[in-house]
Amino acid sequence: MDTVKARAGRDWAMLALVVLIGLNLRPFLAAPAPILAEIVADTGLGYGGIAMLTLLPMFLMGLGAFVAPGLQVRLGTRRGLLMALGILLLGSALRLVVTGGVSLILTAALCGIGVAFIQAAFPGIIKARFPNQVPVVTGLYSAMIMAGGAFGARLMPMFVHAGFGWRAALAWLALPVAIALAAAWRTLSDVQSTKPDGTLTRQLLGRPRTWVLMAAFGLINAGYTSMIAWLAPYYQAQGWSSDDSSGLVAVMAICQAVAALGLPILARGNVDRRRWLWLTIAFQAIGFFGLTGLPGLAPAVWAGFCGAGLGGSFALAIVTALDHLPRPEQAGALAALMQGGGFLIAAIGPYAMAVLHDWTGGFAAGWALHLGCVLVTALLYLRFDPRSYPDAMPLPS
Repeated sequence: MDTVKARAGRDWAMLALVVLIGLNLRPFLAAPAPILAEIVADTGLGYGGIAMLTLLPMFLMGLGAFVAPGLQVRLGTRRGLLMALGILLLGSALRLVVTGGVSLILTAALCGIGVAFIQAAFPGIIKARFPNQVPVVTGLYSAMIMAGGAFGARLMPMFVHAGFGWRAALAWLALPVAIALAAAWRTLSDVQSTKPDGTLTRQLLGRPRTWVLMAAFGLINAGYTSMIAWLAPYYQAQGWSSDDSSGLVAVMAICQAVAALGLPILARGNVDRRRWLWLTIAFQAIGFFGLTGLPGLAPAVWAGFCGAGLGGSFALAIVTALDHLPRPEQAGALAALMQGGGFLIAAIGPYAMAVLHDWTGGFAAGWALHLGCVLVTALLYLRFDPRSYPDAMPLPS
């Protein structure tokens, strides 16, 4: 009985850590957008520089995912996660003393490096610790990631109105990272996970399915990065205040969180996740169509549809990657590579929108681009028939 209680206690502690870590993976990305007017006035950043606040960390998050499995072999999962949280903490805290646009971009890069390892390692930990509840726990993890974006976006105008400068407002996000680091220090001592095989990355990269997963994940998350970077400025250019535009980002992120938690739970009864993946495509198509052609009609509705589609697809993509392989270290490595290649693609989204804005003088062309990406992804989802998984990923069991 005592053993059962101890095991249950460790599981609850691990679930609490899933929540804490998930909440800290997106605030540093989402926070600058609602207070861009203050940042631009102080630093002189143009559209290209603003895009770099999202592009560079996303690029590093993608690149880092390829490196993370090797680092897990050398450092171990626990030590690697603690170091990664420390780097995220440092990047967030250093925003208090940034001197201009370049140093602000460098703090975003530092945060991206920390998040890269966390995102690469955590799905494998979830599969190892909760083998019978992977969709549910992955949904919880994904929902917390999306909720963290809302948390970051909504807090910034409140801090600025309370008298904090934009630097101090951004640096306050170091506090929840410190709490997560303390919790991880205590909880992860109990995590027992197999280190990934050093040759596994090469084996997975030799499988076409890995690249299909990357492409689908990247095209969808390009929409997410663009929404984080440009949704608030899009409506601020139409006369919205920073409070109102941050509320719109929060609506998007809340809908992301609800869908990220709810859709994996609904999909848990059938390993064929495609009908639910296509539902997320429909949500995004409605949202991006509205932002493109009818932006003033119902902004919260378009933001909500985009958020629900993006959040649901993020969670279900991780679940689908984990479904492909039975062993946690193999499935975790595949999910890491999917995120790595996907984030490299996703990093292009905000910059592509900045370029299209310069060419056209508005954001509509950028939203139309993401509508096209969503439709291409719908075709890629055809490949994710679970009957094909053994042939697509014939690795040693």
